[in-house]
Amino acid sequence: MNEPLYSLAERFISYIQLEKRYSEHTCTAYRNDLLQFFDYTTASYGSTAVDELSHVMIRSWLARLMEDAMTAKSVNRKISTLKSFFKFCLRLGLVKQSPMIKVAAPKISRRLPGFIEEKGMKALEDNRSPVSVTSLHIFADDFEGTTHRLIFDIFYQTGIRLSELIGLQEFRVDKSSLSIKVMGKGGKERVIPINEALYAQIADYMAAKRSHLEDFEGGVLLVHPHSGQRLYPKYVYLTVRKYLTEHQITTLKKKSPHILRHTFATHLTNNGADLNAVKELLGHASLAATQVYTHTTIEQLKKVYKQAHPKA
Repeated sequence: MNEPLYSLAERFISYIQLEKRYSEHTCTAYRNDLLQFFDYTTASYGSTAVDELSHVMIRSWLARLMEDAMTAKSVNRKISTLKSFFKFCLRLGLVKQSPMIKVAAPKISRRLPGFIEEKGMKALEDNRSPVSVTSLHIFADDFEGTTHRLIFDIFYQTGIRLSELIGLQEFRVDKSSLSIKVMGKGGKERVIPINEALYAQIADYMAAKRSHLEDFEGGVLLVHPHSGQRLYPKYVYLTVRKYLTEHQITTLKKKSPHILRHTFATHLTNNGADLNAVKELLGHASLAATQVYTHTTIEQLKKVYKQAHPKA
């Protein structure tokens, strides 16, 4: 007897959650994608077994999504979900061949990642507001200001993701090797070097945390400066946006923590870092995801050409 599609979807979600160790956010997105697809096939073709799902049905669903103005990026995400699902079904012997081999993904117009200019990051590092004639400090001298400054410095000097920053543990900061270990996507751990100044800043913060707070969540490095609890994504997002906006650090409309990750990678490539090394630092699965940061290097070459070549 064929297993109902919705039941099979839950088995698949359990598989990617427990065995593949996908994040909760990814599992939720994959579940929604599958349920939307099954709702469509049930409404359009009636009750269908998994081995009866065809590339024609999938193409029809994707065409409907694009007619409803869904972006190519979102459509590709749904294609990725279906590829993973049918690969799972192949593994279980439920289908003889994946219908996805006959489904082409729409091309995505790749946007260049925004980043903060080096002078903007220098203002943050020097703790001097570029919009104040009296050289007003950007970060306050209290524990809250110390926390906020460390958030920026870790983001910019390591390029880690928001989730990785929030989950960073004290014991993963290694003094002997001057490095931190972060748990990335898919539970993959990577080691990122840090300089002595950042290590000293982290050590000072850990001492300040113990003297300032009577109680705080143990183990985790960064905590809320008032409650002592682990930082949550919205708090970090609003903190980053607040400082970038109030002190006019950048003219970019998007002022999220991810901009600091882009800035880390862009400044590395601009200063001649090997792209494979940048890939490892960022925790990218493939070099293709890292190559987007070479655009700024090309722009710099154009600038040099225009300034130096007599025919430019």
